[in-house]
Amino acid sequence: MNATKSKFGYHLMAIITVAIWGTTFVSTKILIQHGLTPSEIFFYRFALAYICMWSISYKKLFADNAKDELLLLLAGLCGGTIYFITENTALGITLASNVSLIVCTSPILTTFLSYLFKRKEPFTRHLLYGSFMALVGVGLVVFNGSFILKINPLGDLLSLTAALMWAFYCLILKQLDHRYSTVFITRKVFFYGVVTILPMFLFRPIHWNSSLMAQPIVFGNLLFLGIIASMICFIAWNMCIKELGAVQSTNYIYIVPLVTLLTSAIIIDEKITWIAITGCILILCGVYLAERKTKPTFDTKS
Repeated sequence: MNATKSKFGYHLMAIITVAIWGTTFVSTKILIQHGLTPSEIFFYRFALAYICMWSISYKKLFADNAKDELLLLLAGLCGGTIYFITENTALGITLASNVSLIVCTSPILTTFLSYLFKRKEPFTRHLLYGSFMALVGVGLVVFNGSFILKINPLGDLLSLTAALMWAFYCLILKQLDHRYSTVFITRKVFFYGVVTILPMFLFRPIHWNSSLMAQPIVFGNLLFLGIIASMICFIAWNMCIKELGAVQSTNYIYIVPLVTLLTSAIIIDEKITWIAITGCILILCGVYLAERKTKPTFDTKS
């Protein structure tokens, strides 16, 4: 009973985390409208998060061995630089609905990659059916009554790359979470995210504009993205990965479009159709079904 209550807390933490991430699209859009580039936004939010992380994690500088340090580098690259750059670049060359739908395949990719490489996490019928139901719901929410699908090979490939990178990020965390503290791993992810974005500025230099940064709307949104959506949410997410596993945790990613839809309706008065409402119901039912504990469909032990 106590174990169930403990796990419930992490499920709730995962829901709150993805709910916050679902609102970051609005903040990012506001910052882009004020002249910041996607690369600059990523650099500022991760640099701010990294600086703040030093207040709670400063004693241990490096991993215990070179292999683990390399895994931390890969985590920062996959869950930070490559994920955000591919997703934001895709948004610039293809429909946002395409990007949202394809990126939300990350839980399915995580499930299959976990089974392919580790074969330790449960792979159940409920997980399969729930994932499919939630993905259909995501499609309805994303299109929100306007079924426009334009194939853009490059944009769609970048979106798929972003989904794949997040899946790899979650699986990499599972390789490290039993040997290092969550705050240490998170701090290193931010560090390597910042380091690996720097080469991008050789092609498009970063421009610091003091007057722009002093604007409350810009400074406020950067604080939200850096401290809440990055520092706090990444710590929470990494804890969920540690306690629930990569497969169960990433299933909550399906909720992101639902939160984005509601946020857009409240803040910028976007219309919500009955199709989107149906999608919301399917997402919630699919996530619930996927999270149910049942006997594995396949033998997941090596």
